Amino acid sequence: MASIKQWTTPLKGVDSLKLTEAPKPAPGKGEVLVEIHAVSLNYRDVEVTNGEYTHHKSVGQEESIVPCSDMCGVITQVGDDVRSWQVGDRVLSTFLPDHQTGQVTEKELSRGMGLPLDGVLAEYRVFPEHALVKAPSYMSDEQAATLPIAVVTAWMSVNGMRPMGQNGGHGEYILLQGTGGVAIAGLQIGKASGAKVIITSSSDSKLSQAKELGADYTINYRTHPNWEEEVMRLTNNHGADIILEVGGAQTLKKSFDSIAFGGLINCIGYVSGKMDAPDDRTNVNLLALRRNVTLKGIINGPKDRFEEAVRFYEKHQIQPVVNKVFSFEEANEAFKFLASGSHFGKVVVRVK
Repeated sequence: MASIKQWTTPLKGVDSLKLTEAPKPAPGKGEVLVEIHAVSLNYRDVEVTNGEYTHHKSVGQEESIVPCSDMCGVITQVGDDVRSWQVGDRVLSTFLPDHQTGQVTEKELSRGMGLPLDGVLAEYRVFPEHALVKAPSYMSDEQAATLPIAVVTAWMSVNGMRPMGQNGGHGEYILLQGTGGVAIAGLQIGKASGAKVIITSSSDSKLSQAKELGADYTINYRTHPNWEEEVMRLTNNHGADIILEVGGAQTLKKSFDSIAFGGLINCIGYVSGKMDAPDDRTNVNLLALRRNVTLKGIINGPKDRFEEAVRFYEKHQIQPVVNKVFSFEEANEAFKFLASGSHFGKVVVRVK
């Protein structure tokens, strides 16, 4: 029997990642076999591997899994009754394969790629026909592999509250925290939409890179620890209309202090921690009421909004930013690089 190589983890830390072999899968009815060419990493993948992705009750902890959710590959075999795809089609995975449209529910969350389902850090994987999106032809495999989580999350943060096809942005201020995958996707989407983009980082060199990508304003939060005041100054006391909030415990209060009246704070991550400081617990109800704020939790987006984002990228020929590419054999090193926070944009593993 033919075998494939894949990375597995018992969820006991990045050092627990092991390159192993498994039987080559075959597609069943309504399924396709994909030869995986590139996999992009997300902060979630590090959390999963560390056994720390525990805040969704519907996502159980497995004994061992293949990590990662985001891939670009080529279909090499189709099962019976497959009508959407043909051998040779270049495709992208979706983070929650069953989330096709509308609001995500516990049911879709309970079947996420890379926990609890086996993920895509493998040479081949079988997917249900409905769980794939056509890859943009103008992108490399490495670029296209960055779309499923980072781009869809940024897209939903900017446009998810608007009806399908009604993409806004003109004249809005969008505030981005850090220079990771979601933030840089938000920067590119924001600029293509006509928004004014503000981005924060502790690195002047990363802020210079953000400027080159079109950022209107940059703030070093080490130089300006009260960066919320700088946001208000830069916007003539208007504030940011949309904030991509990835910091969590140490940044959410500052986001409330730099949001515009009627603005939208998208709660995406918690890289600065999951627990509030005990000496600063102003009630969120009061903070939201103060400027008529919408506080929205973002868990990726449905397949139809993913396809909408792809069309936007194709229209504007946006080139996703890939910071560093690792070989398949170096995937564990890619995890360590991502965990270090040294990246600007996305970290990708080249599989084939």
